[in-house]
Amino acid sequence: MTANAAASAEPTSDQVLARVLESLDDDKAEDIVQIDLRGRSSIADHMVICSGRSSRQVGAIAEKLVERLKEEFGRPCKIEGKDQGDWVLIDASDVIVHVFRPEVREFYQLEKMWMPAGSQV
Repeated sequence: MTANAAASAEPTSDQVLARVLESLDDDKAEDIVQIDLRGRSSIADHMVICSGRSSRQVGAIAEKLVERLKEEFGRPCKIEGKDQGDWVLIDASDVIVHVFRPEVREFYQLEKMWMPAGSQV
């Protein structure tokens, strides 16, 4: 495979996940949890849940993530909830990312719904 062919190849879900996690870490997201959905759901291969300390940080984390994925992978993402900043959903096809304010995250407890039985959150 040539370098150009490799560059234009669709990234794997694991590559997108790695970049998502790196971006969240760069932007100081807190309590990052990744959940493997392969074989459990057809919506995506991975789900990532994290928190920002304020509505402003939640929006900034989400915005930078979307920019980075588009820039690096040419992958446009769907984003919902950025204007409110309480809970932002980023749909990057194979990876779904939820960025919450801590109080909202505690209220919805998505981790408990998606973590395998017997897992500790």
